[in-house]
Amino acid sequence: MRVLITGGAGYIGSTIGSACLDAGIEPVILDSLVTGRREFADGRVFYEGDIGDGALVDKIFAEHPDIEAVVHCAALIVVPDSVADPVGYYRANVAKSLEFTDHLLRNGCERMIFSSSASIYQAGADHTVDESSPLAPQSPYARTKAVCEAMFADIAATRPIRILSLRYFNPIGADPAMRTGLQLRRPSHALGKMIEAYEDGVPFAITGTDYPTSDGTGIRDYVHVWDLAAAHVAALRRFDSLDADVINLGTGAGTTVRELAEAFNRVVDRPIDVVEAPARPGDVAGAYTRSDRARRLLGWETGFTVEEGIRHSLEWAALRDSRLA
Repeated sequence: MRVLITGGAGYIGSTIGSACLDAGIEPVILDSLVTGRREFADGRVFYEGDIGDGALVDKIFAEHPDIEAVVHCAALIVVPDSVADPVGYYRANVAKSLEFTDHLLRNGCERMIFSSSASIYQAGADHTVDESSPLAPQSPYARTKAVCEAMFADIAATRPIRILSLRYFNPIGADPAMRTGLQLRRPSHALGKMIEAYEDGVPFAITGTDYPTSDGTGIRDYVHVWDLAAAHVAALRRFDSLDADVINLGTGAGTTVRELAEAFNRVVDRPIDVVEAPARPGDVAGAYTRSDRARRLLGWETGFTVEEGIRHSLEWAALRDSRLA
């Protein structure tokens, strides 16, 4: 089996590529390298370019006519950046996804897995959601994902393509074999900021402490990126038999930012101090999944704990500079 992975030189896309290789699925990578890394495509069929470049997409399918499906990971994903630059985010995430889907239709590709986000949900009072929960995206980034899902549903209703949206919760960790991990030295999410604080010997700032959660800090469903990648392999294997177009990918357990910091300090040899700071633009209280749809339809369950995700993130952070020239 051969699959095209857009954004396949990024953090999640490259990990999916590794999981595919381990499962005997050959990935073909398309990445503009705006945020991806060429090193993450080493040893893989790689095309550098934009998903909106129809001529390039045509070339990929002409050279690999046996591509059976697409995993569409290419997107800009930083919430505060989307608040500052909504035009750029809608162009990159929505307009180019529309062009890309049109190119897929022209080339007869009938299967696409879309990397969506749990940030589109309106969480209930208990901060849990399932695939039928109402949608209320709170940032331009989240709205681009919701708009794409609606756009894809309209296209799939009348055109010969099926699109499965996998709604990710909060990825952490790295490929356990350390082939890939977060490419950014200074990632903006909570665990990245904890690692930065640990490396620099400074306190970690919890941004937002008056959310309606057990301890006032945001709550997330931290899922190991290798578990996420395994879910994509399962979805590719079972794609034609699935009777749903949306599946949540999370652990089913909520972890507050303060609890994440406590877990971090259980893993490291030198605990970090924690201070409080105002919430960032676009941040929300958060949510975790209560759904078992992924288990029922994909035969998928998470295998890694939050502590293991933290440990793998730290291991990758120590190797990152030597792996990325």
